Amino acid sequence: MISVIKADKTKEPFSEEKVKDSIRRARVPQSVQQEALLHVKTKAYDGISINEIYRHILEFLDTSSHPYSKARYSLKESIMMLGPTGYPFEDFIARLLEFQGYKTKVRQILMGKCITHEIDVVAEKEKTTAAIEAKFHNSPGTRSEVHVALYTKARFDDIKIKNTITETWIVTNTKTTTDVNAYAHCVGMKVISWSYPDGDSLRDLIEKTRLYPVTMLTTLNQNNKMTLLNNHIVLCKDLHENHQLLDILPLSKEEKEKAMAELDFICGENSTT
Repeated sequence: MISVIKADKTKEPFSEEKVKDSIRRARVPQSVQQEALLHVKTKAYDGISINEIYRHILEFLDTSSHPYSKARYSLKESIMMLGPTGYPFEDFIARLLEFQGYKTKVRQILMGKCITHEIDVVAEKEKTTAAIEAKFHNSPGTRSEVHVALYTKARFDDIKIKNTITETWIVTNTKTTTDVNAYAHCVGMKVISWSYPDGDSLRDLIEKTRLYPVTMLTTLNQNNKMTLLNNHIVLCKDLHENHQLLDILPLSKEEKEKAMAELDFICGENSTT
């Protein structure tokens, strides 16, 4: 049996179904899904890492008939590129919530009963006002530990009355420990991590809304991506709907056309099933 080394160094059996699911979730065109799986199977060996499987899929997609599929398959890595400060991740979370009908403000200084606090994102909709801790990690396998939930709850208790805050959330781009989830459930705190809760995780929300980060684009180099993030341009959707936003980048006509073609693929409605 072939075992796979996960990001947290634990082992699990190699699963064709998990590989296929990851390819389908990325909306890779159906015509290349099975070929990508077969490519991975030819490279698999006992003790292969999740990261190596990921790299093999990317190398196949890069040379396939749909090379821009590589961008959509890189979603988790793209979210981890919303750094190093974490501010772009806060901007990204705010934009996700805006598309769900929330009014948002980022990096707000609120006076509590005892001291002032910086709140990463404040989101309002109807009778709900949520103070959100956007916990960004740029290393795979890193989990948010229970102390994050404890200080987030303490901050909420200090600011809630003075600022009419009704809820507090933790949103993170990696995973949370079982203690975090248990504590949050006990005290009524909302947790959204990369894969939790099932159906409404961060990955689910991004895939449902198709609000992909600009760091996903393979046609832009890292400096260009950082320029966009520094200008609070975090969504491919915004670039797709307003190509003029690309004008802040030092792109040739050919480079801009390639970026627009990739944006059409990422944000388009092409079917994959």
